[in-house]
Amino acid sequence: MINKLSALLKAANISLTDRQKEQLTGYVELLHKWNKAYNLTSVRDPQQMLVRHIMDSIVVEPYLEGSRFIDVGTGPGLPGVPLAIVRPEAHFTLLDSLGKRIRFLKQVQHELKLENIDPVQSRVEVFPAEPPFDGVISRAFASLNDMLSWCHHLPGEKGRFYALKGVVPQDEIDALPAGFTHHKTVKLLVPELEGERHLVVINPQNLAASSAD
Repeated sequence: MINKLSALLKAANISLTDRQKEQLTGYVELLHKWNKAYNLTSVRDPQQMLVRHIMDSIVVEPYLEGSRFIDVGTGPGLPGVPLAIVRPEAHFTLLDSLGKRIRFLKQVQHELKLENIDPVQSRVEVFPAEPPFDGVISRAFASLNDMLSWCHHLPGEKGRFYALKGVVPQDEIDALPAGFTHHKTVKLLVPELEGERHLVVINPQNLAASSAD
């Protein structure tokens, strides 16, 4: 599995340490093992998990600004766990409402010795952002509108929303609620993954005013 991951990383022009590669493959092994009982992901093949979960998550890392992030609706830890492994100096709160997912993530935290993740069981709309976050990340929300309405209280003064999407959701971008502006959309290249991937970055209004970049 390390060889497969190394080939994917090379294709994506991403350089990681041996320790990071071991942690990423260790996470896939845990996900595969726990999936049989907990049904954490519809992807059953560990080799496919490397493409559809690991690579699909870490290609976002260069576009994240700041050091405190929250992965909302993290599920089995996606994209939060792979991102925490490739950016060890940052901290990731992994939020999900289902206890079985948080139990799995606490086991991941323990076995992989990840000191920069904090798995939390909570519904996002009642979770207090204290202190606020530099980035609010989601890979699984139904729409940008839902993400912003439920997570509007989470980012700090310079915080941004990062939504991982398939095709560009132009209709959702055009219909952003008041108080939010579209910062940019980035086309993501994931080796061996079929279909399009994009990162949509949204600014709260207070950031938009001071961010002419």
